[in-house]
Formats: sequence, C-alpha cells, structure tokens
Amino acid sequence: MKTFFNLVQEVQKPGLCCRCGGCAAFCTAINYGALEIDKTGKPVYQDMEKCIECGLCYSSCPEINDLDEETKRKAAWSDPMGRVIETNVVRASDIRVRDRASDGGAVTGLLLHLFDRNRIDGAIVTRSVGKFKRQPFLATTRKEILESTGFFFDTSHGLKRFSDQYMTFSTIQEFDPMIKKGLKRVALVGTPCQIKSLRKMQVLNLIPSDSIKFCFGLFCSGNFTFGIKEQQHLADIAKISLEDVKRINLKDKLIITLNSGEIKTVELEQMESMKRYACHYCFDYSAEFADISFGGIGAEEGWTTVITRTPLGRAVLADSRNFKSMEQYNVEDNPAFASRALMEVRKASYAKKKKTRHKRRSLQARSVQVKV
Repeated sequence: MKTFFNLVQEVQKPGLCCRCGGCAAFCTAINYGALEIDKTGKPVYQDMEKCIECGLCYSSCPEINDLDEETKRKAAWSDPMGRVIETNVVRASDIRVRDRASDGGAVTGLLLHLFDRNRIDGAIVTRSVGKFKRQPFLATTRKEILESTGFFFDTSHGLKRFSDQYMTFSTIQEFDPMIKKGLKRVALVGTPCQIKSLRKMQVLNLIPSDSIKFCFGLFCSGNFTFGIKEQQHLADIAKISLEDVKRINLKDKLIITLNSGEIKTVELEQMESMKRYACHYCFDYSAEFADISFGGIGAEEGWTTVITRTPLGRAVLADSRNFKSMEQYNVEDNPAFASRALMEVRKASYAKKKKTRHKRRSLQARSVQVKV
C-alpha cells in the first residue's frame, strides 16, 4: 500500500505537486494530526507516526494514475478534451453580478440560481483578500456567494477548506457537526486538478465527497504566484502602476483594465516565471471532469464560454435560463458563435497538452540523467 511518503517521493520531489489539497482533504487521519497544509499550500506530514497508511491520499492525487480509468468511465470521458454535450455562451442576468465579474459572471449566476432554488446549501469558492490574492471559503449565504465573484488569479488550496468543514472519519458521530449545519448539498468551484481529485474520491464513494452535488470547473492556464517580486515584474512588463489596476482577466492573454478605462495586455509567455512549477506539467486546460466548465476564452467581452459535460450540468444550465437567471448570447445574430467558442477552447486545450508532453519528456530525460 503506497502512502503519503510515496507521494512525497513521486510527486513532490520532482516538483509535480499542484497543491490542489486533495490528499489532505481526504486523509482519514487528518483530524488526528497526520497531515497538514503549510502556509505555501503544500501538503506535509504534521506527525508521520499518526498516519494509518490507508493509501487514500495517494489514490486521490490527480498526478497518480491510480483510478484514472475508473474515473474516466464514470465521467464518460473521451478524447480530445473530455466529454462535451453542448457549448453555450452566457452571462448572469443580474447586473450586480456582471459588474463584479470578469467574464459575464456565469459561475456566480449559476451558484445563486441553485441557492435561490434550494438546490444547494453552500458553495466552496474563493474570495479576494487583496488585489492579487484569493482565499478559499465555504459560502453559505447569498451575500457570501455574491462576494466570491471575480477573477481567480490565485486559486489557492480550495479542497483543504472542504476538509475544514467536513470530517473524514468513518463514524456517524464524526459527521454530526456537518449534519447539524445541513451541509449535505454543496457545489464546488475548482481548477481541473481539484475537480479530478474529487472525482477520484467519488469513484470510491468516500465521505464527504458524496456531499458535493455540483462540480463547476474553471479553464486553467496555470496558477500564478503573486508575491512582491512577481507583482513588480507584472508592473514592469505591463508598464503600469499596480495602484491603477481596476480589474484583471485571463483569456489567451492577461487583460488589465485600469481605473482610467485603459486596457493593457500581457502575453502569457511573459508570465511563465510567475506560474507555479507543477502547472507547467498539467494536461487539463478545460476542467475535463467537471459537470460544467467555464472560461472567457472564445467569448466576447462580458460573456462566458460554458461547456456542459454531464446530463446534470446541462439540466442545471437549462433550468437557469428558464428562470431567467442566465442570459444566452443571441444565437440569431451569430448562429456559429458557440461552435467557434468551442473551437477556441479546443485550440487552447490542444496547445496546453502539446506543451505539457514536451515538458514532461524533458523532465523525464533529466530524471534519467540524475539517476545514472
């Protein structure tokens, strides 16, 4: 049975840990003090002696191939970028959501729709704690969901927040706090790696993954680090003052809107040094295991490209349109727009997979040289 020790050797040491937090979230012994997330977001041993060596952390890691085939079968996954039932270009109907959002506010609009329709008790999202930092939290009110609206620059370790609210012991008593709070129907907004880790746990029917009823995935070019040095680097290459930044959005390039209304753009290649190391080795751009995937690429400004991947996702989106929670791009004006949006996502997905394959081959070659 492989354990967290093996994860350290096989994933962390080569630099492939994406810091999704899945291993800590589903650790059977985390509440005994076996694992913790350090302040950089990396899972570490808190007390190795308390590890019961169940192997769940190893199996749940999106970098490990265990359960991959089972996860793909359950998701009806297919090449080249997962299951695609349909593609839409939408935005939230609520102007208050759109004003706070980066790409039409589709994610927040859909969460509010589910909350208002009593379909969820809460949502695992992130909220801003400064201009370049977001913090994961469990939103359990309409106000908290609305406050989560905005750009996901630093997605942080959202699944750890999930484990803070849900105990992963196997006895009913340990779930008593969760039951009292009524947190049985939760939506998760996450990056591709976070979604995949959760899906692997759902394959095993592990508590508390059964409480996640909706998985909303974000298109992801990578997770960026924004310390003081990185912020200054961004200011230099964009030729801006960070005090003048009003809004930041990430599509096929970084789009910076200043308080004056002026728009600056930065090519993603110029930000490679700011990207987390493990993100260079990730294949999944479009959250291929989500119920619905969201992103700005392929859509006009103020709209969101939305890919429904499961019957549940398609039904939720249709219901939100029926109740006027979401607006669809006027297909009569441009009937091929959704198809072109999907084509743009496919191009971005293909480019990321191609680049990742090349980087992994280089990493493997270096590893062989080191071993020799």
